[in-house]
Order: sequence, then structure tokens, then C-alpha cells
Amino acid sequence: MPKVIAVAGKGGVGKTTIGGMLVRYLLELIHNGPVLAVDADPNSNLNEVLGVNVNATIGQVRELMKMDVPAGMTKDVWVEYEIQKAVIEAKGFDLLVMGRPEGAGCYCAANSLAKQSIDALKKNYAYVIVDNEAGMEHMSRLVTQDVDILYIISDATPRGLLTASRIFGLIGELKLNILTTHILINGLKENDDGQLLRGIAAQKGMNVAGVVRDDREVRTKDAEGKSVFELTGSNLALADVYAIFEKTIRDPLNHNR
Repeated sequence: MPKVIAVAGKGGVGKTTIGGMLVRYLLELIHNGPVLAVDADPNSNLNEVLGVNVNATIGQVRELMKMDVPAGMTKDVWVEYEIQKAVIEAKGFDLLVMGRPEGAGCYCAANSLAKQSIDALKKNYAYVIVDNEAGMEHMSRLVTQDVDILYIISDATPRGLLTASRIFGLIGELKLNILTTHILINGLKENDDGQLLRGIAAQKGMNVAGVVRDDREVRTKDAEGKSVFELTGSNLALADVYAIFEKTIRDPLNHNR
């Protein structure tokens, strides 16, 4: 069975960058099978973070479904064929992009097709990494309802933790099938040990899995349109994220063996 790992959080907290670092971590350190990265945020840029050009999206497949089915094919076979075409093969991983929906402000049909796509494809992968839509309102329409690990990303502010706690609370209210949830605090400033923010999180019933230091190289590479694979191995943020993944992904894997 594939392990499904999702990343969530409000806009601007760095969740897509951390999602990209997660893909890099799995490729560099886990080596446990093929990886499918899913950009489930119509406004996201996971492909840029991963250094991949997008030539097909689920949104485009949804538009094709409005056309007549080609002769000699059933609709289900045709849709599956188009979904397979939408999978972008990259170096060491594949990428599936949701893209823009068919109508202004309407995501339902494209989101439904994205769910169908993941369900059809995930059996071919050891890991499926899902970068979810920013914010809280999307939690009820996650593109996959079976999640092994959910990382909720907060920025290094009390207000960011408040949003994270609301997302955390929604998981229980919506009765989502998420096995484990971890809080990450991103963008911690120099000389801040994060203890104050950890205390605030604890007051809200959340245990912080780890903190990620603010790093100039990450911001510079992002501004230049560079991918996470171009970050140096000594990068502080990358080291912090890898340490969190070691604790929350590799250790549970070893424990279950």
C-alpha cells in the first residue's frame, strides 16, 4: 500500500517549498520506491519548486470530458487514458497537477476528477505527496481522504499557530481519515529557539514536530525560480526539514518493521 503524505497550511507559510523538500528527502534518503507528487492547489507552484515544466493538468482533462468520446472507447477508458497522459515524468518522481478548474470559482468537478486520478494512480507508487490548497475551507474537499501523515505548516507567529490550530480542529470535525498529524513551524528567525511558540502550540493542544529556520538561500532560490534540488546540502532549512522527516517518517517505518 502506498504511504500518502499531505501538506496543508494558510497561504504564504512555505508549505509548497516544504512539500518540495519532502520529495527531495524521499528521493535522497528513503529510496523505498517511486514517488508521485500531486499539486492539488490550483494557485500553487509545486512544479516550479520541483523544477518541472507542466504540459498537462487535470483541469485540461476535465475540459476534454465535455467532448464526445472517441470511437471505439468507453468514457471510463478514455478518462483513464487522458489521466495517464497528464502524469508528468520527472527525474526520480512523477508529477500530477490539478490546474485551473473549468469555470470561474468552481473547483468541484476538477477536484472530483483529481480524487479519481489519485485513486487510480496511487497503487503504482510507494509514496504520494499531496500539496493541498491553501487555507482552511479546502479541508472538506481534500483530493484524497486516506492520509497517513498530514503536515500542517505554520509561520513563526502566534497568529499563524492560531490558523494551524483551526485546521487541526477541522480534522476532527470533518472526521477525515488521517492517521497522524504533525505541526511544523516555518521561518524561525535567528537566535529564536522556538520555545515560546512551542508553548503557545501546546496551550492549543498541538505538539510541534519541529521548527524550520529562516534561510536566505531558500528565499534567494525561490526569487530566482530555482528548484529545491538546487539548494546546497548545508542549507539550514533543508537540514531542519530533513530532521523532522527522519523523526516522523523514517522512525515510524523502522518501528513497524
